[in-house]
Amino acid sequence: MKLVFTILLNFFVLNALCNKITILIDPGHGGKDPGHLPLKDTLMNEKDIALEIALKVGNYLTYNLSNVEVLYTRTTDIYPTLDERVDQANNNKVDYMLSVHVNGSPNSNIYGTETHIHNFDAKTSYKWARLIEEQFKTRAGRKSRGVKTAADIGHSIQVLKHTKMPTVLVECGFITNTSEGKYLNSVYGQEIIASAIFRATREFLKAKHPKIDFSPPQDQTNQPDEPHYKVQIMASIDKIDTEIKEFKKLDYSVERVFVESTSMYKYKYYVGPFSNKKDAKKAQKSVQSNGFNDAFVVYFE
Repeated sequence: MKLVFTILLNFFVLNALCNKITILIDPGHGGKDPGHLPLKDTLMNEKDIALEIALKVGNYLTYNLSNVEVLYTRTTDIYPTLDERVDQANNNKVDYMLSVHVNGSPNSNIYGTETHIHNFDAKTSYKWARLIEEQFKTRAGRKSRGVKTAADIGHSIQVLKHTKMPTVLVECGFITNTSEGKYLNSVYGQEIIASAIFRATREFLKAKHPKIDFSPPQDQTNQPDEPHYKVQIMASIDKIDTEIKEFKKLDYSVERVFVESTSMYKYKYYVGPFSNKKDAKKAQKSVQSNGFNDAFVVYFE
């Protein structure tokens, strides 16, 4: 009887483990290695932007998806060697690895995102990479330079070549381009880039693991059909200025609300209020057409 109990216990433990996905997020460079340098000394280096975006991606995954565990190669300004990053991924037997970087070029006119894989034999990595670039292009409004391999850039990348799980390396844009550099230095830009990576990863995980429940902890659908509505256009981990150009192009003023919550999302952004749902729906369509595709109507008591 004791043997049967032990077998059943092991079965349930193994089943629980099999229904949880672990992702290692690797913010590029760090510590003594700044990565690419910006055009102005007042702007952040690659290592700092990569860390900001990586932490935001991790928080999006942690607080929006069930059964996903996020690990990091670094969460502060330290420098794990490339060997250490690869070893952490392989030794912990993570399911996926995401390396976050920012690009640079002597030609300041070059801009756009890229997602790297080792080669096209890495079919799972390729599917993930394509989804990321699609999100950058269609949802984040960035210029996508496509999926790149070692053959495209003329050399292999260690974290792509030597990891034993599907791995992608995302170049979030060029800090050596004036416009894109400012975007990557802004909290808004970092939030949008991180959100795009998260959405692509969510789509990828749901397709790859259809039997795992990735549902978010809260369902914000089916709001009551009564007066006093607002349209939530986004949420953020860090405070975003309501006077940024992305908000200014809307036909409505944007309200920022601080949220007392255990969630990492401390700020929500609304347009409104509206006295009826019809007007709120009209505003929702308007802000969606101006780049905030995921805006939704919220009812307030």
